[in-house]
Amino acid sequence: MNDFGTYGMVAEFDNPTDLVEAAHEIKRKGYRRFEAYTPYAIRDLEEIIPGRNLVPPIVLIGGLIGSATAWTMEYYIAAIDYPINVGGRPLYSWPMFIPILFELTVLFAGTFAFVGTLALCGLPRPHFPLFNLPEFSGASSSRFFLCVEKRDPMYDSEATAESFRDLNSIGVWEVENV
Repeated sequence: MNDFGTYGMVAEFDNPTDLVEAAHEIKRKGYRRFEAYTPYAIRDLEEIIPGRNLVPPIVLIGGLIGSATAWTMEYYIAAIDYPINVGGRPLYSWPMFIPILFELTVLFAGTFAFVGTLALCGLPRPHFPLFNLPEFSGASSSRFFLCVEKRDPMYDSEATAESFRDLNSIGVWEVENV
């Protein structure tokens, strides 16, 4: 997406019920790239707004990489690089590997979760196009917003604005991507 032009169309609602109904109607009309901005989580929106939570697979991959790293490192150190036979025990004694294996699994999973969440959220993002809209400051306290992005194949500024006006919105704005 370029840095110029329109970002999308935004509608403001004064209660969560109207927002949920509007999101449901927008999805029914065929829009796929839209997002809701609310002062608190609204459970009904999770089912309506398209998207897939990619954090769990990212954490799983991080945990598996951590486990593989720990096991490879410990095996290499204990059996190949610096083998010491203490008390006739085998060089590869897996029970002694468990604490470090667990710790590196948790460390890598946590790091992947943190970095993955930041990346999926598009952070750090010092500026977001909706911040240009003065009314958007209410999104963190008392207002509810629904935004259809311009990159949605169904997006047409006039048709989208008309759809929002028909959905009991208290304001509709086109947001510039500056």
